[in-house]
Amino acid sequence: MTSYLLAGGGTAGHVNPLLAVADGLRDRDPEAAVLVLGTAEGLESRLVPERGYELLIVDKVPFPRRPNRQALAFPARFRRAIAQVRDHIRRHDIDVVVGFGGYASAPAYVAARREGVPFVVHEANAKPGLANVLGARSAAAVGVAFEGTPLRGGEVVGMPLRQEVIALDRAASRAEAAEYFGLDAERPVLLVFGGSLGAQRLNEALADSWRDVLDAGWQLLHVTGERSDLADPGVAGYSLHRYVDRMDLAFAVADLIVSRSGAATVSEISALGIPALYVPYSVGNGEQRLNAASAVAAGAAELLDDATFDGDAVRRIVVPLLGDRERIARMAAAAETAGTRSGTENVITLIDRALVAA
Repeated sequence: MTSYLLAGGGTAGHVNPLLAVADGLRDRDPEAAVLVLGTAEGLESRLVPERGYELLIVDKVPFPRRPNRQALAFPARFRRAIAQVRDHIRRHDIDVVVGFGGYASAPAYVAARREGVPFVVHEANAKPGLANVLGARSAAAVGVAFEGTPLRGGEVVGMPLRQEVIALDRAASRAEAAEYFGLDAERPVLLVFGGSLGAQRLNEALADSWRDVLDAGWQLLHVTGERSDLADPGVAGYSLHRYVDRMDLAFAVADLIVSRSGAATVSEISALGIPALYVPYSVGNGEQRLNAASAVAAGAAELLDDATFDGDAVRRIVVPLLGDRERIARMAAAAETAGTRSGTENVITLIDRALVAA
């Protein structure tokens, strides 16, 4: 029986690919021991047990960003985290460690190396995090979601995706999806969303331009996010929701998407072959713009600037595109080749290779 330790967490971007690989390993071999390493504070503390996996705890030890009291305490705290992971590896007789970034991964990589256990790195973002940059230097294998990710030894394997996305037949599900959202399956649909918390910039732009979208002959499916107080105008063809449990159905009915460009969002949209207009979040390290680069290069997507994305930008850029069905068709054809649904299997192949080489 093989024992796997999957390390990662903190945010959905780290937890969801981890869970997809965990499910893939468990489906392939129900007798395998699949354990997850994470912190008590991260999203994994809820999602991992809910999915039926044992969560092994490691201290949350952020890398210091500036010389201060936390920086002085970092070496001792990091050594303690490494010791915790080494203890987990010994107690559970771990055969291989797989890291997905986040607070749990850095001590996991060091602990695995010191215990003589092979480890694999998966990086979801086009701009890698520090833990994975360090881990890639001595990993048995390194997988990246996007072409051009600057990670030593990185192989493009794609993103491990949710099963409901992998299994989605958009054409076969379109009628069900349209009925679910109160839309007409025979008319085109623009899907706009900004993630679970929404995107205020996108919401404000569509609040000022939804009539223009409808006047162009399109319907609008707008997922505003749970924090939004945007009023629903209650008109036919405009389906507004704070949150959607069935994003697979939202993807099934979408003919064009306007969204942020988080790694998982871009990977899912590309895997499903849907043309998109991405509005990268302007705060942070610029990773969202990089995440979308491969889809843009393939002709499947275009980038819009967050700072100037408003109602006028929708009327000036988006609405003319809605009227150009040939251009959308070309983008859709390009989108068919821009992504992959086999990210989970590809990561598992890396894991198997690391085990064979050990």
